[in-house]
Amino acid sequence: MSSLTIVLPNKIYQHLHSELGENLERKAQEALAVEGYRSGILSLGEVAEMLDLSVNDADGFLKERGIESLITSDDIKNDTEKLLKLIS
Repeated sequence: MSSLTIVLPNKIYQHLHSELGENLERKAQEALAVEGYRSGILSLGEVAEMLDLSVNDADGFLKERGIESLITSDDIKNDTEKLLKLIS
């Protein structure tokens, strides 16, 4: 796993932290996953992997945020390849 550091002005960090508490890091990760999927950079499988969710749960996560699935044949192919590696 790699990590990412986000630099925020102290006032904004304090405001976000007071509203989100310890969930701030997770919320930032979720926001990045949502934008990555919405813009077509990330596949549904990658969102699932990024958020440590099943593909079905990642789909539900996105739908809760008003984002319909954009599953492509490449997504299905990649997910199938990952599944085959897991079971072989």
